[in-house]
Amino acid sequence: MRDILDAVASGDLSPAEAEARLVGYATTDAGRFDAARERRRGIPEAVLAEGKTPAEVASMAETALETTGRALITRADDAHVAAVTDGLPADATVDHDERARTLVVHAPDFDPPTIDATVAVVTAGTSDAAAAGEAAALAHAVGATVERVDDVGVAHLGRIVDHLDTLRAADVAVVAAGREGALPTVVAGLVDTPVIGLPVSTGYGHGGEGESALASMLQSCTVLSTVNIDDGFTAGAQAGLIARAIAGARCG
Repeated sequence: MRDILDAVASGDLSPAEAEARLVGYATTDAGRFDAARERRRGIPEAVLAEGKTPAEVASMAETALETTGRALITRADDAHVAAVTDGLPADATVDHDERARTLVVHAPDFDPPTIDATVAVVTAGTSDAAAAGEAAALAHAVGATVERVDDVGVAHLGRIVDHLDTLRAADVAVVAAGREGALPTVVAGLVDTPVIGLPVSTGYGHGGEGESALASMLQSCTVLSTVNIDDGFTAGAQAGLIARAIAGARCG
């Protein structure tokens, strides 16, 4: 503890970083940032922009960069993105996926993690790309290689059959689908890869906000796990944890 206090006194360590090292989180006016989550849980802390003001998101992003070397922001709109990027160092690395509404910022000296595992992120249709993109961002943040397989819905089964080699080679798959949500069941019946179903709020009329897709995945007759509607964050994080465990077993 004395070393940390001396570093703060000399200006080598900011108060926020010192707090994060001592108690695992840093307190800001916008909330508390869990800087120890990745070390404790295996997945990095993310900032949910939805429901927060642009200034609050920018403050949390600054704290994230200061304490962990990167900021991972989900459900970000244009105002959130502008507020975050306006205050960044010129040499920071920024990856903004407008459709997925994710924003990933790396400090210049940040060394991204890498693991020896692959996560396949699959969409039934182009309309499922936003939730799938959020899942891909999380899996990539954990360090997995992400393979995208897009627009392979059950309206024509030949489309998914064409990608079976890719899916079978992956260590875990996230499969996003709206409407009747059948694609994860089909994929899980064809591969021995763990499958995570991601129901998406695309469709018409009754059940078209993702309820039908969710119910279908929960009632799947093949073995798969299912997250909540449009919850790409949880799907990608869970896939990343599975990938890490597989990579760890390989190293062992």
